[in-house]
Amino acid sequence: MSDGAQHPGRLDRRHFLAGTAVGIATAALSARDSPRGDEPGTATTHTPAAESIERERQRPGSPGWRIRSQGPPDAVQGFADKVSVLPGEEFGLYVSTTAPGFRVSAYRVGWYGGAQARRVWRSGRVAGRVQRGPRLIAATRTVRADWERTLRVRADGWPEGAYLLRLDAEHGHQRYVPLIVRSASARDRTVLMHAPATWQAYNLWGGYSLYQGEDGAYRTRSLAVSFDRPYDKNGAEKFMVYERAVVVLAERLGLPLAYTTGVDVHAAPSVLDGATAVVTLGHDEYWTPEQRRYLTRARDAGTNLAFLGANTCFRRIRLEREGTARTAAADTTGTSTALRTVVCYKTDYQDDPYLADHPSMATTDFRQPPAADPESSLTGVLYEGFPTDAPYVVHGADHWVFEGTGVKRGDAFAHLVGVEYDRVTPDAPTPAPIEIIAHSPLVCNGRKSHSDSAYYTVPSGAGVYASGTMRWVEGLMAGTRENGRNHGMDARTGAFVTRTTENVLRAFAEGPAAKTRPAPRDNVRDVYKT
Repeated sequence: MSDGAQHPGRLDRRHFLAGTAVGIATAALSARDSPRGDEPGTATTHTPAAESIERERQRPGSPGWRIRSQGPPDAVQGFADKVSVLPGEEFGLYVSTTAPGFRVSAYRVGWYGGAQARRVWRSGRVAGRVQRGPRLIAATRTVRADWERTLRVRADGWPEGAYLLRLDAEHGHQRYVPLIVRSASARDRTVLMHAPATWQAYNLWGGYSLYQGEDGAYRTRSLAVSFDRPYDKNGAEKFMVYERAVVVLAERLGLPLAYTTGVDVHAAPSVLDGATAVVTLGHDEYWTPEQRRYLTRARDAGTNLAFLGANTCFRRIRLEREGTARTAAADTTGTSTALRTVVCYKTDYQDDPYLADHPSMATTDFRQPPAADPESSLTGVLYEGFPTDAPYVVHGADHWVFEGTGVKRGDAFAHLVGVEYDRVTPDAPTPAPIEIIAHSPLVCNGRKSHSDSAYYTVPSGAGVYASGTMRWVEGLMAGTRENGRNHGMDARTGAFVTRTTENVLRAFAEGPAAKTRPAPRDNVRDVYKT
């Protein structure tokens, strides 16, 4: 955000659009396909982890996983001392509540016949207490919750996946704590790469984020933010809005999946080895150079990449084990001393003491000097602006990505472009050949421009798809009651986004897309008349 499968048969267009009007368009949240994804071309694997996930998918869900009452901000809140764990690994939970007691329920997100989550574990009653207030580290205006650990949890029997830990306080109020039970290997699987660094960048718990300080001003913003604090609002807003619907859809399709986070890719890139695809989700803005390098390396080894958002890989960050003076020896609370701090000075990067000995590691936008490296060399598109609201306009209607949607050139889907957008920029570092498949006129801050969906391939055979709009994942929920009004997007849009995403996920799960799908037609000069 700016600061200041084999091919399914084509559906007749008339029947496609008519179906949406009677509820076919329930996006990733409908059961239009078999929960096992038994269509021709669906990739299969028989690793123990994959078999565990497949068994898990057949279990009944738990429809009552949603929060019913948040209550006041201090009613109940908490955080985990790890952004992810391996199955069977232990982590700590830190909870503060005004209630005399609470319980924790761990819900794994998936399809589950439409329930969308299953409770895999529940704690006994835990005594409640109000923990100390936020601690502000003055040098970087970093807020931490230096709380005492409330309970240890071991993820025994928890299958890999994306989890919502729901804190249920005895006075009826609830909050989420997000957690990824990550995969040790992704060989022959599609990786869903979650974005906790971006979740944290926007987190205003304690009054500070990487965007503003307690007074709401940019100049008083944090220069570093800590994972040692709860997330604001419902505790998992970014995951719920920008990530959950893709998890539900991918699980419903029955694809062989692996789960990880950007933080984990940074620390242990071997998780990407042999992956068929990596999917970045609706808002994945903050990356380390290492994370970017490892994703590029995976692409160049034949792993497909799908960017289902916009503003991806925009900020260059540093991850630190210690963002404060506290050391492991002095840690009396039991909080993990793993990578727990996201550093991004942005426009004040020259004030970062780290820069003196690491001159190429400025924590500012990737495209900015020193060591400018625009994200388009990886994503194919370049972030351009905020805010905007515009129709998504199909350009390459015959592209395999749009198979089965019935669209024709010029078809538009209201409000699908926003609130941030990317486009193919001919004068920026851009892979070639690259094909623009949607070209959507818009106005942003009074200036006319376009948002582009694009597709390119590399010599390894890997295909790369970028949606060019931050609302793509929200579009999966359009026409349903999920996620509020979804910016006015309708069921027709939900059906279009869902089918398109299915096409991408199924194709990419088969292996290098260039071996099974048509090559991109290099049309940038024609589209932009350059």
